[in-house]
Amino acid sequence: MRARYRTPLLAALLTLLVGLVCAPEATAGREAPNAAGTFRNPLNTGPDPFVSYAKGAYHLTTTQGDSIKMWRSPSLSTLLDADPITVWTDTDASRNQHIWAPEFYRFGDRWYLYYTADDGTDDHHRLYVLESEKDDPAGPYHFKAKLTPPNHANDFAIDPGILQHNGRLYLAYSGINAYQHNGLNIAPMSNPYTVSGDAVAINGAGGCPEVREGPEFLNRNGRTWMTYSTCDTGKPDYQVWMMSLPDGADPLVPGNWSQHSGPVFSRADDRGVFGPGHHAFFKSPDGKEDWLIYHAKTTAVNTYSDRTTRAQKISWNADGSPGLGAPMAIGATQDLPSGDPGSGTYWINDDGRSSGPGTVAYTGTWNSGTGCATQCFWSDDHWSDQAGNTATYTFKGTRIALLSVRDTGNGIAAISVDGGPEKRVDFHGAIRTGETLQYLSPRLANGEHTLRVRVTGEHNGSSGAAFVSVDRAEVYTD
Repeated sequence: MRARYRTPLLAALLTLLVGLVCAPEATAGREAPNAAGTFRNPLNTGPDPFVSYAKGAYHLTTTQGDSIKMWRSPSLSTLLDADPITVWTDTDASRNQHIWAPEFYRFGDRWYLYYTADDGTDDHHRLYVLESEKDDPAGPYHFKAKLTPPNHANDFAIDPGILQHNGRLYLAYSGINAYQHNGLNIAPMSNPYTVSGDAVAINGAGGCPEVREGPEFLNRNGRTWMTYSTCDTGKPDYQVWMMSLPDGADPLVPGNWSQHSGPVFSRADDRGVFGPGHHAFFKSPDGKEDWLIYHAKTTAVNTYSDRTTRAQKISWNADGSPGLGAPMAIGATQDLPSGDPGSGTYWINDDGRSSGPGTVAYTGTWNSGTGCATQCFWSDDHWSDQAGNTATYTFKGTRIALLSVRDTGNGIAAISVDGGPEKRVDFHGAIRTGETLQYLSPRLANGEHTLRVRVTGEHNGSSGAAFVSVDRAEVYTD
């Protein structure tokens, strides 16, 4: 737990100082207020994201464990605000647990949803595909097939991805091979739901020995670029590496793949981003831009929890390869993809500044300062453990989300909207994480509203104190 005891005068001086000297990227949201055409991460609280733009909306899946859920929204900025659609559950006990990493592709007038699942035992993970009943990525779906390369019919397999190359389809996945228990494999397909030959192992470099997983593909400039994640996903060093294949070359010949030297997307400690990976690519709504979607954490602790979905635009290097850049700080304000209809959101910072019609006011004495650094929006927050202290957001819109530090010394807040009944929300976390979604309000009639956060002075038995953190509020206006 960070030191929370500062005098009000020192806190005020620190807040003034950070406003004068901190760099824009290190302090997410430092740019001049501008609500139109922008968004901020996270887009979802789950890991292993995949997104596609179709039928006037983004469609997003993340790992949920016992089902496949999809979020859809006309704008990237409002995906966190979207309600999930459950597109698949399964009664078959051999494949209805540990459902991970769904991805969906359109072939003809149907959508095919690929995923991995098991019977409760991790080593029993296998690959499966669903087929949509109509031309809609949100389904409904029916079970279509189990995907089993003949030479790995009874082997562990996860993270299916589809390679389209030279007019043919290939199944790429992570599974047992000569190099790793989770290694890169590619097998031919005769159609979107049938594996037609043995899988071939690809020996990808990776900086860590344990895994090569989550293969994804881009085709441009005469080559197919395969990017994949390496290192255990719980590590802060989880990262993305890359290989490439010339157009016209056979992807089932391992020697045809050329290894790129070094990671192409990795941790950015100065921006508070750790373990960025398990990614995918998508096009902007007008098809003019290429974008990366991925999960990452705000903690350097080795943990599988607290991985959230984020997106940012990529570029193309002079040698024709994709330039993924460096992961941006969570909460950094970015321009929306080209052709995106608009943001429909604005932020309110804990110091009262806002990019829209909103503010926050406090009763009682709150601590404030910049000790949270990259784990906070604008590198500052407010916190209190004094029962009865309140922070009241006033905003105009239809919904509000609260994001702040979740910490080992945090306690329970009582939150109410427009003076209604209070809901108890526990801000405690087993590890310290930044800009964590603490609360998402019910949908409201479009207009002026208030949200009050009251410190109860209470905490659960695992917490060391009863602090409540106040940082960024994200307001939705559509």
